[in-house]
Amino acid sequence: MTNPRSSNLPSSVLVVGGCGFLGRHIVSQLLEPSTSKVSVLDLRTTDNRLPGASYYDADITSPEAVRAVFEKVRPQIIIHTASPTAMQDNASAAQKKGAKALYYKVNVGGTRTLIEQAGQVGCVKAFVFTSSASAVHDGHSDLINADERWPILRAPKQKDAYSESKGVAEELVLAANRKYGDMLTIALRPAGIFGEGDMQLIPNLLLAYEKGQTRFQLGENENLFDFTYVGNVAYAHILAAVALMDTHALTTQPLDHEKVDGQAFFVTNAQPLYFWDFTRMVWKAAGDKTTPEQVWTIEKGLGLLFATIIEWLFWFAGGRTPNLTRQKVQFSCMTRFYCVDKAKKLLGYGPKWEMEEAILRTVKWFQERDAKDGVEKKVQ
Repeated sequence: MTNPRSSNLPSSVLVVGGCGFLGRHIVSQLLEPSTSKVSVLDLRTTDNRLPGASYYDADITSPEAVRAVFEKVRPQIIIHTASPTAMQDNASAAQKKGAKALYYKVNVGGTRTLIEQAGQVGCVKAFVFTSSASAVHDGHSDLINADERWPILRAPKQKDAYSESKGVAEELVLAANRKYGDMLTIALRPAGIFGEGDMQLIPNLLLAYEKGQTRFQLGENENLFDFTYVGNVAYAHILAAVALMDTHALTTQPLDHEKVDGQAFFVTNAQPLYFWDFTRMVWKAAGDKTTPEQVWTIEKGLGLLFATIIEWLFWFAGGRTPNLTRQKVQFSCMTRFYCVDKAKKLLGYGPKWEMEEAILRTVKWFQERDAKDGVEKKVQ
């Protein structure tokens, strides 16, 4: 996919977390015909390397390590995607406690380090941050066409530590806009990212398919939900970087309703689907032949009752968390979709891949990967 605005990018772009799920897709798109030098900073850069990019190992919570890379690369644009993976809801209490500390160390402390070092190094013109749409969601209430006027939530309203840490980090990034000379900042809030390299959503759905669990659903499937293809999220990050650089080229200050710097933007496929419609599109792409009349619907209240009983039984058995939880039932039955009009108007954003094509591309990637892994295991 050619990025129509990539020619507006400067000579040096650094993708922080560029070996991760989203970061790798951003690097891939940046490396398409462009005059930009693309570099990657990640904790470990052994995986997901792409020819044409330069790679640097560094811990973003270390000012000295970050500064050393910045001095070597001299980036004009920083796209910061690095983050620990969000904890699964079936994690133990001890795991969740440890994850919370890690989220704050990396998402908040690491982001603060990157901002400060970027501001001090003097060459950075644009800082793009990957926030999360979940920063404005309490995890159980319905969200209907939520836009950027919705407030970022903090505990106790925000019960998810990952989402809270993303919200805190976003506030740090936006507060740094124009604080360090002419460095401009922006935050993107993607919702429900999936795609090639996904480590959570699609693998779990494909596992359910392999286990023959496609003939049931939780709830009546009347809840619209936003899922976003990673290629579209990557594209939005490049548009955001270009928009900040375009702002530098202005001879007058933009009006408030025209500003992109210091702003947050929701990013989705602009195509919310009923939750189980998306799930069944993934299963169909994988080969599932289940028909609607074969599906057993478990009403939400009954699902919550089952989950509560199972959670208590697992607790008595040693504190483990089962696969079916109240949180998972709630998630499957809630409405959650966002308005992306602001990104369309000010960033020129529009999804490059519609949902059906995105799902087919994603499932094909996983099937080809699994087939390759199976061949390699046989050879070994």
